[in-house]
Amino acid sequence: MSRKNNYIVGLDIGTTKICCVIAEVSPHGEIEIIGLGQSPSRGLRKGVVVNIDGTVESIKSAVEEAELMAGTEIESVFVGIAGGHIKSLNSHGIIAVKGKEINPHDVERVIEAAKAIAIPLDREVIHVLPQEYIVDNQDGIHTPLGMAGVRLEAKVHIVTAAVTSAQNIVKCVNKAGLGVQDIVLEQLASSESVLSNDEKELGVALIDMGGGTSDLAIFYQGAIKHTSVLAIAGAQITNDIAIGLRTPNSEAEKIKHAYGCAYSGLIVEDHTIEVSSVGGRSTLKISLQILSEIIEARTRELFELLHQEIEKSGYQDFISSGIVLSGGTACLEGMADLAEEVFQAPVRIGTPCGLGGLMDVVNNPIYATATGLIHYGERSFKEGKTLELQGRNLFNKIFSRMKGWAEDFF
Repeated sequence: MSRKNNYIVGLDIGTTKICCVIAEVSPHGEIEIIGLGQSPSRGLRKGVVVNIDGTVESIKSAVEEAELMAGTEIESVFVGIAGGHIKSLNSHGIIAVKGKEINPHDVERVIEAAKAIAIPLDREVIHVLPQEYIVDNQDGIHTPLGMAGVRLEAKVHIVTAAVTSAQNIVKCVNKAGLGVQDIVLEQLASSESVLSNDEKELGVALIDMGGGTSDLAIFYQGAIKHTSVLAIAGAQITNDIAIGLRTPNSEAEKIKHAYGCAYSGLIVEDHTIEVSSVGGRSTLKISLQILSEIIEARTRELFELLHQEIEKSGYQDFISSGIVLSGGTACLEGMADLAEEVFQAPVRIGTPCGLGGLMDVVNNPIYATATGLIHYGERSFKEGKTLELQGRNLFNKIFSRMKGWAEDFF
């Protein structure tokens, strides 16, 4: 699909909710939000599709709501992907420059060289993100085009996903009657929406806390250096509340949003709340202090695991801007206070920015990924990188790669 009527659509397929945001690009290049729809997610577990039909119905419901608000029909979307199957690594490619100066074909070749690593057949590359280029041992170059040199190197960050998980997401969107422009790593999308260029340059860690997964991305010197996904998030906090208070999961979710606090030190007056019990038993009275301690225990564990992940990445000393939290779970009161205590670094809650139109409607960390997909989509259109995916089939990928080799050879 070309960008029909200048619409860009972001579809965040999450574990607890599916969110669709429609944006329109004005003649002056401004991006304006014109539609928003969301629906409870039925069919995903920890970011992975476990029920095709349930997911398709949830997607249709969210898309119809967004279309109604925007007063238009959409044809294709940019989709976020997460889940414990996401793996990433850094790679390095080197080529000899054939001409007198570096041209776009040289940049493509060096990226291909960096991509040439052994990947199992059940996995596929979803992103190759350039970190920096090196021309004749001169490092720190972001755009080598037009430079003179005989040796070009590229450092890249490669993100891979399980082939079946990516295919199932595309299949669900196609069954809902939509095309998929691209699949985008969720924390990468969120970073487009909530991080400033200064933060990315100075060094920052973004933690996107959703319902099924918590996604980490570390940026330094304007490039992404490390990504990882933890399968602990808001759903585990809800489950802990349900077990601790002996209440159904649906009731635990309501209690979490209405009274939840992730840092028990902020509870000044210890009020009590009435909690429905399971099996038709009489309601219980529970103090807010106990509720907060249940939430804090799981959240502290999550932050400690993320802290270990940051230390393991080797970039702990490079995140001078601190930590930015986004996603629905980041909305809980006291989340930033607890994060500052665990990470010993400045923490802020990231909200979407850089968009116009119905910005007040999406000005919430919950919509970080969906609005980030809009930013990502706009950049892809500008760079001419859009190509609609149909099932992401392995044969097509191999065929296109062989075709590329043949063109190079002849």
